[in-house]
Amino acid sequence: MKRAASLLLVLVVSACQRTSEPMASEPKRSPSSPPAAAAPPAPTSSACIAIPPDSPKLKQIQLTEVKLAQMPTEEFTVPGKVEVNPNRVSKVLLPVAGRVAEVLVRFGDAVRKNDPLVTVESPEADAAASAAMQAEAQVNEAKTALNKAQQDFDRVSELFRGDAVAKKEVIAAETALVQAKIALQQAQTAYQQAVARLELFGLSPGRFRQRIVVRAPLSGKITEMNVAAGEFRNDLSAPLMTIADLSSVWISAEVPETFIRLVKPGEIFDVTLSAYPGEVFRSRVARMADTLDPQTRTLKVWAELGNPQGKLRPEMFGEVRHIESYHQVPVVPARAVIQAQGRLLVYRESAPGCFEPVKVEAGRRSGDLIPVTAGLKVGERVIVDGAMLLTGN
Repeated sequence: MKRAASLLLVLVVSACQRTSEPMASEPKRSPSSPPAAAAPPAPTSSACIAIPPDSPKLKQIQLTEVKLAQMPTEEFTVPGKVEVNPNRVSKVLLPVAGRVAEVLVRFGDAVRKNDPLVTVESPEADAAASAAMQAEAQVNEAKTALNKAQQDFDRVSELFRGDAVAKKEVIAAETALVQAKIALQQAQTAYQQAVARLELFGLSPGRFRQRIVVRAPLSGKITEMNVAAGEFRNDLSAPLMTIADLSSVWISAEVPETFIRLVKPGEIFDVTLSAYPGEVFRSRVARMADTLDPQTRTLKVWAELGNPQGKLRPEMFGEVRHIESYHQVPVVPARAVIQAQGRLLVYRESAPGCFEPVKVEAGRRSGDLIPVTAGLKVGERVIVDGAMLLTGN
């Protein structure tokens, strides 16, 4: 009985030892090693928003690289208004008092220099013609008197050489000749003045009942009209109409005191107008006011710009922009920058199909570009269109 129990104990111990031995096909591992498991996925940023490669959203997202570009460092943008160039505007006045017989133009008409505008019937026209005729007659009389004085002087001189007259007779004849010459010069001057007056009125000498034609002093458009046919005008200071040459206009702007140092005559201003969005007009500073506005602390500046096509009209509103200098900085399209909770964000591609929001610091927008002063590097790719598709992931 004891022998049988001892044999059973040996068999049990032997079996336990075989069970605890590793199988020949099973690799050995240390007691502290954890059991083998499947390889974990590659680590990703906790802020990354991943989109599966087969997702249609990925095709709708547009990316662009951060690039270097020249951006303005010192600039200002202020409101502006188109005005008539004061050097190319004229108030048309009557040269004499009279009745307006005809008005040959209308408001808004384009006229050329010397085109007839109105005709006037005035007694001054007949008076000018009469004065010219009288002056011409005086010239003829003075010429006749000079011829007689010259003949008298020649005759007395001949007699004096024959001792037929005294020396005083020669002196008297010579004096009369000099006076005749002076009288002719005076008559000729008066005649020239009378003819010049006729030419000023556009009249021909020797004719009466002529109408005075008032002509355009410059080419341009009639911007004001203050006359009608049949009116009698006695006030020569009241303008009949205003003609403005709009081939060149001015843009006026109020420049803040802090930016006056950036402006001087000849500087280039870029002008954009509400009437033509997206179009930029180049202008050049023509005049600066001598004093600041004490209320707004601004200086009025006028810049001249060409208007060959007549697109720019007085009283149009827009903006005036002046750039003083540039520097090279990383830039992104303006639509890539999102404002959220007082911060500026862009979505950067950290890996294919993986995007993370990045806080950036941006400068002043210039056109469609925004300079990025912190947060991005040149060459990184950011979302410019489709960032809203990330909110559903």
